Amino acid sequence: MAREMMDMKNVDERSMTIRTRKLGKSGIEVSAIGLGCWAIGGPLWYLRDGERLPLSWGKVDDKESIRTIHRALDLGITLFDTADAYGCGHSERILGQALEGRREDVIIATKFGSIFDETTKTWLGHSHPNGIITQEFLRKACEASLKRLNTDYIDLYQLHWKDYDADLATGLLPVLEDLVSEGKIRYYGWSTPDSKRLQGFVEGSHCTAIQYNYNILERNPNMLALCEKLNQASIARGPFAMGLLTGKYSKESKIAKDDLRHSWWNLQDGRQAKQLEMLEAIREIITYNGRTMVQAALGWLLALSHHVIPIPGFKTMKQVEENIETLQFGPLTKEQMHEIDQILENYSYDLVLPD
Repeated sequence: MAREMMDMKNVDERSMTIRTRKLGKSGIEVSAIGLGCWAIGGPLWYLRDGERLPLSWGKVDDKESIRTIHRALDLGITLFDTADAYGCGHSERILGQALEGRREDVIIATKFGSIFDETTKTWLGHSHPNGIITQEFLRKACEASLKRLNTDYIDLYQLHWKDYDADLATGLLPVLEDLVSEGKIRYYGWSTPDSKRLQGFVEGSHCTAIQYNYNILERNPNMLALCEKLNQASIARGPFAMGLLTGKYSKESKIAKDDLRHSWWNLQDGRQAKQLEMLEAIREIITYNGRTMVQAALGWLLALSHHVIPIPGFKTMKQVEENIETLQFGPLTKEQMHEIDQILENYSYDLVLPD
């Protein structure tokens, strides 16, 4: 009983310290947990070898999405991350509707770089002429996002092309800085897992955030170290490893055909099968003291570094409420973090994602 009382005291103390975090060198305060808005974009497809495959998380209820965003606002969420490609603009539109009258209360992050067909809801990749994002394309993309979001400015504008040429990316800095001067955007960043590409780009005066996959089972220590060194926010997408860390899936799970995981996952004999094994090895530790799997996954990220801001996706109000309840527990303890690493030591090769 004494240990439990001490644990709860520590939870209260920790939760008070992580309700907000700085968005990199911008100094902007945002909620320690944001929301990723890919899922609420609804249907999205891409073509591979002539086959039409899903690039979204299945059907979505727009009214539920808006109600959920309102609930998130009431519970203190201030960071919302989307992209023009999510639902071919639909995610931005829904977010813009939901934030009407509350724009000054939030930080909106969106992304550019993709080409898509709104009529067919098809993502066309990065088929820019000569593989180059032109100044004209960037400006048009920004204006289109501003219109869909129903706002005069974007707080964080991110390059959404993970393996874009590093020199070409650095070449975008003058136009991004012009957009800052014009009041169209406040800061910018890059959504990429490759720390080697960032050397020139992060030197931009208003570059303040890098977005990349990070979770208990998929790590990128080189990128985290770079963000800490350069005072860049580490926006952690995929905090639940596409849902595996929620604890809802097993090798027998069936995925709907309109869900991207239907074609991306192999639960019986693939990386996901190994991840399920890893998850079972640490389940008891991370759910100690009443945390759900979801809250443990977010608590692990919050304990990792004060630069890390996880952006879990959502479709329902219940999911968002569970995410936010993480703050009542606070980050995992140093002891829990160490114990998790010890158990997963045998999987170290599988944990680290390649640049």
